[in-house]
Amino acid sequence: RYSGRPMLTSVKWLNRYLDPGDLTPDEAVRVLEATSFPIESRDDLPDGDAVLDVEVTSTRGDCLCHLGLAREAGSVTGRALKVPRAPVSARAGAGSGESAASITSVENRVPDVCPRFTARVIRGVTVGPSPAWMIEALERVGQRSINNVVDVSNFVLHELGHPSHTFDLATLRERRLIVRYATEGEPLTVLDGKKHALRATDLVVADAERAVSLAGVIGGLETGVSAGTTDVLLEAATWDPLVVRATARRLGITTEAGYRFERFVDARDLEWASARAAALIVEVAGGELVEGMIDEGREGEPRTIVELRPARCERLLGKAIPVEEMERLLTSIGFDVEIEVGGAVIRCAVPHFRPDVTREVDLIEEVARLHGMDRFEVAPRLEVPLEIDHPGEWEARERVDRIVGEVLTGAGFYETVTFSFATAREASMFLEPGHRVIRVDEDRRRETPCLRPSIVPSLLTCRRANQDAGVAPPGGVRLYEIASTFAEEDDADAHGRKTVERRALALLMDAGAKRDAQQQGLRTMRGAVEALVQRIGGRSRSVTLREFDSTMPAHDGGVIAEALVGGARLGWIGILGAGVAGAWDLDQPVVVAELEMAGLLAMFPAMDRVEMPPAFPAIERDLSLVLDEDAAWDRVAGVVTDLDLAMLEGVAFVGVFRGAQVGAGKKSLTLRLRFRSPERTLRHEEVDAQVEAAVGALGRELGASLRA
Repeated sequence: RYSGRPMLTSVKWLNRYLDPGDLTPDEAVRVLEATSFPIESRDDLPDGDAVLDVEVTSTRGDCLCHLGLAREAGSVTGRALKVPRAPVSARAGAGSGESAASITSVENRVPDVCPRFTARVIRGVTVGPSPAWMIEALERVGQRSINNVVDVSNFVLHELGHPSHTFDLATLRERRLIVRYATEGEPLTVLDGKKHALRATDLVVADAERAVSLAGVIGGLETGVSAGTTDVLLEAATWDPLVVRATARRLGITTEAGYRFERFVDARDLEWASARAAALIVEVAGGELVEGMIDEGREGEPRTIVELRPARCERLLGKAIPVEEMERLLTSIGFDVEIEVGGAVIRCAVPHFRPDVTREVDLIEEVARLHGMDRFEVAPRLEVPLEIDHPGEWEARERVDRIVGEVLTGAGFYETVTFSFATAREASMFLEPGHRVIRVDEDRRRETPCLRPSIVPSLLTCRRANQDAGVAPPGGVRLYEIASTFAEEDDADAHGRKTVERRALALLMDAGAKRDAQQQGLRTMRGAVEALVQRIGGRSRSVTLREFDSTMPAHDGGVIAEALVGGARLGWIGILGAGVAGAWDLDQPVVVAELEMAGLLAMFPAMDRVEMPPAFPAIERDLSLVLDEDAAWDRVAGVVTDLDLAMLEGVAFVGVFRGAQVGAGKKSLTLRLRFRSPERTLRHEEVDAQVEAAVGALGRELGASLRA
């Protein structure tokens, strides 16, 4: 995965570490891309140099520096790698009798997150401008020159990949350092002048009284090297990547040092990197290096041994590469190679700067990329035997999803694919009772930081987008989506909380401003859901709507019903309240349904029975009844069905009428009774008694009367 931050590389700087150092920009681009380091951009300079923006994956922290990239380039071109030396011992002390331990001390209180901390002292430096060669090198990789001492730290960072920090020794209280966690609210003004209130989870370097540096991220302003500095304390350390990353992201601080510490900086190279930085400071700023280095912590784990079987390599790559060539390639990038007698196994000691190599297949990948991916032939045909035994429900789920799309597309609905995030307000409006919103800690989701507990908010946002664009198709906008929803609930067995994830189907359609249009919208939505249920579960299934007292905020003020199939809850259907339309700034109410995909899947496959069509005609009687406005259709149909009338084949809804003719608080509901005999043609007088019984029962149970 690409690390996301440019690794600017000067070809002229790369050549410092190659012998011969004559790598051209064109050759640099070719060899780096050949070794899996794509070039994002190239800037050619008048002096023949070129600055390359190299794409470095997050696992290759060793190549976030010029030495690492030079090692890769040298392995392909055959050039030798020239590793910078740091002969600081010859310049240390000058007979002063001092040692670093006699001047300062280091107390590491958190060795679990600071594996190693080193410190050196340099006396009598003269802070001033850096030499031209150092300024040029830093500017070409995007670094502004500050002064000769600070510039050395930045130079070594880009040279070796090891960050370091320089303190003005005179500004440190009691001239000592303590590695610890910050106290809650502890203040620290960093080098860019910004003041931060730290948390107890932030790691700091402190002196005897206060925090003076944000560990692995950025130094403090008060103890930084300035024009008046004469004595320097040079720090080089390693930190826990997770701690550094958490602090940097919370405070919004991005630095070159933090970027590397968040990935990998090996503790075993600290002494070398510190010595290199100390030698350069003495070279460009004068002064004397005090004898000794304070070293708190451990050097790191011993080198990992990984074995490579050439036969396995040939089988995976499809090409035989000589054992001697494998040895040359791996040795060129720092592996110590030992070949067993007969060449059946190559035993490799992994260099400490390559923690990503832990398995045989990792070594095979190294051999392949260094040998050259372009040298492997591509077969015109690739046969891959698949022996995959998927659970049966996977196929069923895919078929049900396909049926949903067919039915709803036929009913005029358009499928949407939306993000799984919502604003806090949107998410809270659609929470089921007993559930809580799940928030994500992600900078890119500042506006919508919550996982949606329902798909409906996403459909409402799509509806508003259509409204803003002036989309008005015949029949109104109709949308649907199948997706996962997320919430959280209490659970004593899961440390107090449990994530609830479910697949749902949400539907939305315009309802219109008038009441009759809204009633028609509800019937259309119910018809779409029922068509879906019958297509998935069989024509014998039907959808029953039942009013219920919902506590979901989005349902407040709306007309909401539970959708039941065979007595089991499938979801809900309704017209959302005015508060929802107002929250999304919609110009009309909408009819919405949200169903459980698990419920639909449980009905599949359909188990319809094949029956002979009727041999004799039916008799149908329409009854127009005047009822109270709150009388529900399900109750009306239930009263008739419970009578178990002879030869009654079905009860169907025809329509409803409201107006002055039926009176205030009343409605006229028309239903159709269908009678049929399987043996003969019925006469009308044979069903009169059943019709009268139905009218009587409706009158007794619901106060209904036949409309004149």
